[in-house]
Amino acid sequence: MAFHDVRFPTNLSFGAIGGPERRTEIVALASGFEERNTPWTHALRRFDAGMGLRSLDDLSEVIAFFEARAGQLHGFRWKDWSDYKSCLPSAAPAFGDQVIAVGDGQTRVFPLSKAYRSGATVYRRPVTKPVQGSVRAGIGGAEVFVGINYAVDHVAGRIIFDEAPEAGADISAGFEFDVPVRFDTDRIAVSVASFQAGQVPDIPVVEVRV
Repeated sequence: MAFHDVRFPTNLSFGAIGGPERRTEIVALASGFEERNTPWTHALRRFDAGMGLRSLDDLSEVIAFFEARAGQLHGFRWKDWSDYKSCLPSAAPAFGDQVIAVGDGQTRVFPLSKAYRSGATVYRRPVTKPVQGSVRAGIGGAEVFVGINYAVDHVAGRIIFDEAPEAGADISAGFEFDVPVRFDTDRIAVSVASFQAGQVPDIPVVEVRV
């Protein structure tokens, strides 16, 4: 098993249907109350790649991509058009979008993450596949620059500073990111006649932990 650092064609993922999936275990008690628990800290996202196909050329491109990944064997990058920025969908990523850590004067490596807020609750999602050239960073409210002050590990989703930020300084970042996924099937079944009639193949894609 390996991860291929290549992105599924974005013009085909644009029409895909999917989103986050949680796993919740619910036990109904005799009193009528419930006990709820989850074995997952983070959601997994699922998509249907078949929904973005509009022509036989599109289908040919997906089959080639599927064969190059050997079906379910190798992972790849996927652009989730509903959630791919550190900021609002209408904005451009900026260095102050997400506070990802606080400096301690010693640590130089900081993993990227995105916070989801609703009321007093905050969920922080790890971001492991930032888009090349999209990451901006800041220390203590001032922007610093890639190649001068820090480098980006695009494989693991980390910022590596040349010098450790001072203690108490907010470490912030803005970025675009992909979802690490794999095909959730080893078989693509399609009839050209039915495809031309509007029936698209089911090509499930599922997020993987990396």
